[in-house]
Amino acid sequence: MTDHIKTSKAEGVLTLMMDRPDKKNALTDAMYKVLADQLEAAQEDGEVRVILIRGAGEAFTAGNDIGEFAAAAAGGGALGNVVRFIKALANNDKPLVAAVQGRAVGVGTTMLLHCDHVILADDAQLSTPFVSLALVPEAASSLLLPARIGHLRAFSMLALGEPVSAGDAVAWGLANATVPAAQLGSAAAEIVQRLARQPLGALIATKRLMRDAGTVTAHMDVESAQFVARLSSPEAREAFMAFAQRRAPDYTPFR
Repeated sequence: MTDHIKTSKAEGVLTLMMDRPDKKNALTDAMYKVLADQLEAAQEDGEVRVILIRGAGEAFTAGNDIGEFAAAAAGGGALGNVVRFIKALANNDKPLVAAVQGRAVGVGTTMLLHCDHVILADDAQLSTPFVSLALVPEAASSLLLPARIGHLRAFSMLALGEPVSAGDAVAWGLANATVPAAQLGSAAAEIVQRLARQPLGALIATKRLMRDAGTVTAHMDVESAQFVARLSSPEAREAFMAFAQRRAPDYTPFR
């Protein structure tokens, strides 16, 4: 395990486990770096046929570590490894599978838009509260989410931060299936083993035909520029200060 990311490789499957359960797997820059490194290396690793992303404990991930984002908002942090991670997802040719339990917040939900098979525990809850933190969406979710579930549902998720239950996520096309939490690991294992037995060349060619990675990453660049601008805005500073002080933010002074 390195920087709260546990990795393992067996029978053609690379498993990436976010392993910071005491913080609900909130992602730090160091964790993003390991995830990006692993995804980029998997592209060239002939032993890797499928990639499985999981979270340890009761939550998939609480999203970005708010403390680091607050530091970035104050001018003391960088987001380079976040961008590396989401681009590694978009550019990855090999099948990506996610097994999600509990809360999947922010990037915990937007990363699922880049996965090829998503299994949710019945207690899973997806949310994207970017605007609530005075930010904008990332990971090309402002493009991919409306395309997947329609503008109205996507706007409610992105602008209002409204959570989506596991059942609704499946019904809307954000996930393939929901299973009892106790069966999540076995359900994920069955899918990745089936994919690992498929002809990899045909899988890669099919995935390339289904999505234009260049279009997706170009949209990520547009989002990232807006994200960085919003991160240094007075609204964002108020959002992070309010979070630290455990109070409701007041955005009325800002336009």
